[in-house]
Amino acid sequence: MRLRALLDTDALGLRLLGGEDELDRTVRGVMTTDLRDPSRYLSGGELVLTGLAWRRDATDSEPFVRLLVQAGVVALAAGEAELGAVPDDLVAACARHRLPLFAVHESVAFATITEHVVRQVSGERAGDLAAVVDRHRRMMTSGPAGGGPDVVLDLLGSDLDLRAWVLSPTGRLIAGSKVAGPALPAGTCAGLAAEHLAATRTGRRGPHRVLLDGTTYSLFPIRRGHLPAVAGAGRSGQGARDVRETVLSDWLLAVEADAGDWPEERLDLLQGVTQLISVERDRRDAARTVRRRLAQEVLELVQTGAAPAEIAARLRVAAPVLLPGLGAAPHWQVVVARVEWDGGEVEGGPVAQSLLEEILVDPLATGPDPSDRIAVAHTGDEAIALVPLPAVAAEHDGSESGIQADALLEAVRDPLTAGLNDDGRVTLGVSAAVHSAEGLRGALEESRHARRVAAARPGRVCAAGHEELASHVLLLPFVPDDVRRAFTARLLDPLRDYDRRHRAELIPTLEAFLDCDGSWTRCATRLHLHVNTLRYRVGRIEQLTGRDLSRLEDKLDFFLALRMS
Repeated sequence: MRLRALLDTDALGLRLLGGEDELDRTVRGVMTTDLRDPSRYLSGGELVLTGLAWRRDATDSEPFVRLLVQAGVVALAAGEAELGAVPDDLVAACARHRLPLFAVHESVAFATITEHVVRQVSGERAGDLAAVVDRHRRMMTSGPAGGGPDVVLDLLGSDLDLRAWVLSPTGRLIAGSKVAGPALPAGTCAGLAAEHLAATRTGRRGPHRVLLDGTTYSLFPIRRGHLPAVAGAGRSGQGARDVRETVLSDWLLAVEADAGDWPEERLDLLQGVTQLISVERDRRDAARTVRRRLAQEVLELVQTGAAPAEIAARLRVAAPVLLPGLGAAPHWQVVVARVEWDGGEVEGGPVAQSLLEEILVDPLATGPDPSDRIAVAHTGDEAIALVPLPAVAAEHDGSESGIQADALLEAVRDPLTAGLNDDGRVTLGVSAAVHSAEGLRGALEESRHARRVAAARPGRVCAAGHEELASHVLLLPFVPDDVRRAFTARLLDPLRDYDRRHRAELIPTLEAFLDCDGSWTRCATRLHLHVNTLRYRVGRIEQLTGRDLSRLEDKLDFFLALRMS
């Protein structure tokens, strides 16, 4: 579509501020950004929408416009909602670079313009199929009444006979067509998410074709709104961005069909649908801003040693937002997450924040967004969640229900492991519930200690809870590596060498013996051995190491050596 056509659409609320001679330029996509340098997300031909949050003073306009022009942007549209009139320095910079500039009236949402451009661009290439999206423009422009992604998925089912679902990167079902039949089983959702993340990490461009349980699915990435909404973008490059920045946070559209057999027009239509859904994703992300800010304010007070009364005041503000309608003041848990990539080129904090918000979603929560009770802040590579719980006891008596570390990652471990590939790790720590502002500082330190315990374990995705901090496992992460290696080598290397030479399985026997608390009968039963054979193996262990497995001290040494190895 041409820029001139945008001015002829009154509903878009655009006013031309400069560049009248350039209105015959062709728009191929749209991008919304407030980044100071969005060039790496641009591929050329976009209409850029901005709320001007990047502008701090008049000197910022010239470099911003220059970067847009160098990236091949066809026009800039600046919103009037925040600063009022578009600044003169931006008007002048666009005039110098011959970049058409529009003002967007404060009553018009960027989502309206995005949907219009995507619809027009897709329509020009997809013909009559684009009418499916066109008929339900309200989805992105009328708020919750528009129905969200479910409306478009219903249309894909009724008009195009396509069963489709929107999934989170961990496999949570976000939306599904009512005409698609029964909801996808949780295992299928997790499997599709894992396949999608694995394909994304290998650099393959979507849609990804997947055969799961005898059914063929096509998986379309749903990029965030700060990426260009271009028809056919799934087959064009995504610029120089590092995929690890978003791989653990991007949604996906799963369609029960083989897109490899589709004509170009239908592929373009599905790419347009993903852009519509991405607008809804951005809308939900924006709704988290208040909760993120509350978490940041509370945690800054906690970490700077503010008075408990001051922290309590902030908690009283946070409680109605995070638990609307709750009569009593809630209890709180703290969850700390860290995402680390080999090489350290990618900042892990934003990734951990988005991921923690996803992991902590309560599947039983009601309302339009089940994440409306999650507040997560991030600093550096660490994300910290402030999780409210209903008050269940006046005094600490161990009766609190809340987040359990073991269960937290159980359903998402496989998808996350696929997304982390062989160069990333996710570790989480969970505190006990606390009942007042005085307990938050201790809860924060407790969750950080628990995360370090998780980090000492093998595996790409690990979590540990507060209950483990009263155990020996609290000490293990803080044993220096050289001490750890020397200790385990002294006790276990003779057994490993013997096992290699004789295939004697002394190490598995030792593990089972300790796990059975030294019970000969139970251990022999577990290993399917005669008790005399077990006694022979234990005797060989004692002979090779000079230890006595009837002594508590030697049992403890072997136990710790096995845990540290």
